[in-house]
Amino acid sequence: MDSRILYRVGFVVRLLLLSALLCGAVVTSASFMPSQRTVEQFRSAVRAGEVDRVSFQSFGPDALAFVVWSESPLVWHEATGDIADSEGPYTKARLMADVGRAPVSPSVEQDRARESPVNNSIFPDWPFRLLGGSYLWWIAAVWVAVFVVMLGSTPRLATRWAWFWLFTVGQIGALLFLVMEPRPLWKGPGEGITSAKRTEGRRGCLYSIALSFVSVAAALGVGQLVKLVLG
Repeated sequence: MDSRILYRVGFVVRLLLLSALLCGAVVTSASFMPSQRTVEQFRSAVRAGEVDRVSFQSFGPDALAFVVWSESPLVWHEATGDIADSEGPYTKARLMADVGRAPVSPSVEQDRARESPVNNSIFPDWPFRLLGGSYLWWIAAVWVAVFVVMLGSTPRLATRWAWFWLFTVGQIGALLFLVMEPRPLWKGPGEGITSAKRTEGRRGCLYSIALSFVSVAAALGVGQLVKLVLG
């Protein structure tokens, strides 16, 4: 097969993978910046069939600490503080009864992530989990595929160990890898460009720490922007 065709196919695949991860990053960022709502507004949205996902955390035997719900992948709301309405405390039993009567049944799950919020793994949370503990299998599959490609390749800008730290501690290394390896996307399809000096693992680890702060700031900024635009 003509090498030019292979380069073009590889270029298109990189664009598709990058687009999927970017969509996942935006959805995850939006889910971590929900708009404040009341229990009455939540119940009204459920009755209207506008809620597609509900997450809650119990406080005591039946009381709720918070309720988070989405009305679309980018529109997230939460009710916190005094989880009650005119009928009294809004309990798990009442929530399940409301959901059971909804014209469109949303997915419901109890969020246990906030009970142990510390991530004991070096792998990032965002490709795998939404607010409320829901798993994003399609984003996770893309992230894992890019990670495996990185491990099986010979990157030009940094060693595999350096990229490993950027993927994990750096949070958004997978995005950078798709943009930069083996040839910067803005140069179009073509043969990989060699680099005079590659970043080693130790320096990659240091870069990943700095990148992790940039990643958090970017996620908060994107989440806030989505929140302002979509409410």
